[in-house]
Amino acid sequence: MLKKLLLLGVISGLLAGIASIVYQRVYAASLGEGFTETITVAKILGGSVAGTLIAALGYALLSKVLKSNTEPVFNLLFAILSFVTILAPFAAKLPMTIEAPELFPGLAIPMHLFPAMAWFTLKPLFAKSV
Repeated sequence: MLKKLLLLGVISGLLAGIASIVYQRVYAASLGEGFTETITVAKILGGSVAGTLIAALGYALLSKVLKSNTEPVFNLLFAILSFVTILAPFAAKLPMTIEAPELFPGLAIPMHLFPAMAWFTLKPLFAKSV
């Protein structure tokens, strides 16, 4: 089961990372600022995959404790933690050279929700084996 969860974590993280990169490109094309010096492709992919791998490990631990109630409890926790992480873009210290720092949360906040969205989207494909 752990192998399948880790695979789900990696695939979900990559999907979330790709969605975030596409979102960053659209955001930059629309508003003229993509914060590419602050939010690099490597950071986007690394953060997305790390988040979903942590989620996979959390799911595995919860399933040992909760057995049949794992899914609803995990989904609630993942959603809550995803919303809590959106506070980070508001607290971020940006370099003084950035011209429109007020646009940063609009770029970064949705990226914090993409890993959970990718997990929730792909989890049913793994449901029988996880």
